[in-house]
Amino acid sequence: MSTAMLHRPPASDLRFKWRGVDANGVRKNGALIAPDAAIARAVLKRDNVFVVELTAHGPAPRPSASATEVTLFTRQLASLLRAGLPLAPALELLAQAQTSPRQGMPRIVSALARDITGGLRFSAALQRHPAQFSELYCQLVEVGEAAGALPAVLARIADDRERAAAQRAKVRAALTYPIAILVLAVAITAALLVWVVPTFKQIFDGFGARLPAPTLFVLALSSGAARWSVPAIAMIFAASSAMTFLLRRSEAARLRFARLSLKMPVAGPLLRTLCAARWSRALGTLLSAGTPLADAFDSLSHATGNAFFDHATVDIAARLRRGERLAAAMRAARCFPPEVVQPIAVAEESGALDTMLIDVASLADRQVDEKIGTLSSLCEPLVIMVLGALVGGLVIAMYLPIIQLGNVV
Repeated sequence: MSTAMLHRPPASDLRFKWRGVDANGVRKNGALIAPDAAIARAVLKRDNVFVVELTAHGPAPRPSASATEVTLFTRQLASLLRAGLPLAPALELLAQAQTSPRQGMPRIVSALARDITGGLRFSAALQRHPAQFSELYCQLVEVGEAAGALPAVLARIADDRERAAAQRAKVRAALTYPIAILVLAVAITAALLVWVVPTFKQIFDGFGARLPAPTLFVLALSSGAARWSVPAIAMIFAASSAMTFLLRRSEAARLRFARLSLKMPVAGPLLRTLCAARWSRALGTLLSAGTPLADAFDSLSHATGNAFFDHATVDIAARLRRGERLAAAMRAARCFPPEVVQPIAVAEESGALDTMLIDVASLADRQVDEKIGTLSSLCEPLVIMVLGALVGGLVIAMYLPIIQLGNVV
């Protein structure tokens, strides 16, 4: 089978509108997506619908699926294969078990089942859906197929994806609360400066006395906020849009942004440890599945989600081809923490590299969890202090002239 056929994208599905009668004689109509009219009729027949009219309405959009749906599919497929069901019937069963044929994942699973029935290997069929199944996913499946251990490999993939999703959820939960509170504090402060402080200014103008320095500072901020708030918001929006466009189009910009993100005061070490854990677990999983070290790096180019680590992976692979040891190449990359590199150097000497990589990843995961817990516990009092300083300082600055006036009277 040619390489072009293996990597050729699946044929586009078609949109169909149909009218028919169900088993009770009730007239029905609707729409569905299928590769051709024959399969569309078979789907309706399976649902006990006798087709009266079936009309094609052009190609359907490419199917898409979330990371959660892919993980659930992986877990369910591993369970079915462990129960002894052959691959193609298992895929067909998963496709039929979905609630709506319009969803992306059922269409992808149906396409996989058709490719398997047509003679493609499962790993080759997965490669035709790169948006859902990464190079690492496909290579692990290919190794599992070759070793006859596909259910175990799929279960391990599902475990790793679930672990990564849980970590992302913890990071989001740790950052969402303080960010939301800070945004609320800034919004309240801006509202006070734009709408409340000018009212106080009219009162202060009637005093005819010299205002304290904190009050003058707040009045200057209020005047600047009223004058420049709209242009500032427009500039921030334009800069964000330009940055997003640049990061999508420029590899150099993504690399620079990723390097800077690893140097941030608090989040940088956490992100570095998280990326190192993902990288170590991915490489350890490939090696434990039987992939040679030189070939494993072909699937690690996007294992961490950080462009700087991905670039370092390419450099490490080049150094390994020149004969360097893995630990030395990782040190030269200057992105891995020392507590990750040192055990790997020992494991290279003992010949237990795959086991050590998994252990290092587990240790790094625990460190990430501890850092997230520490960050969460520190953020709450810090946010309260910032909120109190913003709002409390503003209130004190506004009432200070009134207090001074009362003391004079």
